[in-house]
Amino acid sequence: LVRPSGKGTTMKLFAVRPDIGRTPALPRQGGAWLFAVLLAIPLPLVAQEPLPGGDVASIRAWLIEHNPELRALQADADAAEARVIPAGSLPDPMVGVRLQGIDAERPNLLPGNVDTATYTVRQTFPLWGKRGLARNIASREADAQREVRDAILLDRLAEAEQAYVRYWHADAGLQVVDRLIELLGQVEAVARERYALGIAAQQDAIRAQVARTQMQAERIERTAMRQEAVSQLNTRLGRPADAALHPPAAEPAITAPVATLDAGLQAVRRATHPALRASNTMAAAADQALDLQRRRRLPDLTVGVGAMQMGNRLDGYELMLEVEIPFQRRALREREREAALRSDAARARVDQTLSALEARFGETWARWSSANQRRTLYSDTLLPQTEANFASALASYRVGDVDFATLLEALEAWQGADLARIDALRDELSGAAALRALVGSTP
Repeated sequence: LVRPSGKGTTMKLFAVRPDIGRTPALPRQGGAWLFAVLLAIPLPLVAQEPLPGGDVASIRAWLIEHNPELRALQADADAAEARVIPAGSLPDPMVGVRLQGIDAERPNLLPGNVDTATYTVRQTFPLWGKRGLARNIASREADAQREVRDAILLDRLAEAEQAYVRYWHADAGLQVVDRLIELLGQVEAVARERYALGIAAQQDAIRAQVARTQMQAERIERTAMRQEAVSQLNTRLGRPADAALHPPAAEPAITAPVATLDAGLQAVRRATHPALRASNTMAAAADQALDLQRRRRLPDLTVGVGAMQMGNRLDGYELMLEVEIPFQRRALREREREAALRSDAARARVDQTLSALEARFGETWARWSSANQRRTLYSDTLLPQTEANFASALASYRVGDVDFATLLEALEAWQGADLARIDALRDELSGAAALRALVGSTP
């Protein structure tokens, strides 16, 4: 082994004993070298999935990919799709063996030891388009199941978006409170400066400290609200309540899908919502089920073929034709009545679903419109006014034209207007998410 040292290169020879089955031990320095080489080998990095919460798109993507309820609904839709082909298939054939002429004294059930053994195969053929109707009914029910899945997906997306809005709102409210605490600290510094110059009372600085302490208590409450919003959002996403979330990067990008109430109601009536499409599909399936039940008055045909064995030879063949006689007329009438009532109920559910969607859209539109008007008023009018009022009050307080109470009131009005703007924006964004789900608009 050649090892470099401070005085040059040295060589050490290790004698190997001729013992059988023993391996010479490596020197301690060689083990250290081997460990260093292993550490130097780059290991593959495991890619971690980014945390949701940075924007609305990450919330939607996570919900669609990981929510267990949506996976269950998808499995139900696939199961309904798997029922289509069996619904229109022929029933399984029947295979039979008939033994005739069995010796009563010495019975033997082998086909060659009886007088006649007949082997038969029977197949029932539903006629009059019954198989096609059954297949169409199963196909429409599978389509309805997919529409139900999409309707629930829209609701869960809206709920997750609304939870994300509350998460963003709690974070934005904390930022406003922190800014107010900082401004109160600056106002306190101005009051102390004026007190040091003997042109203001010490009470001004104390009142600023009291207001700052109150806002710190407000911050504690809003921090708890943010933790609650985190738990609610994680629950909507199907994640543990204490799972980490990415901080909101910006204001959520959620807009109303229509510009007017009439446009939204027209969109609802055009059956753009999956729940309404599902109701229409189930109504069509119920109509076809009624048609299928009426066709059960018409008989089906059963065809059978057989081969007759006598001893060890094939003696002949037989052909059988059987017709099902729908003799139980009262039972048929009651089944038809049941199918007709189910068809009427399915049509009534279409009307009920449409009415419910229109009512929900009208209520949600009223809340969204109110929030939109309030947010516009706060952003465009009240917030600039209160900011200008605070700037004027601060300048006047520095020269002694207004008292400290007026300055503090102006500051609280300015930041209160900002908090009111954020509250109105929260309501507007939540309403927009609900409106989009009600018209069946997917992001």
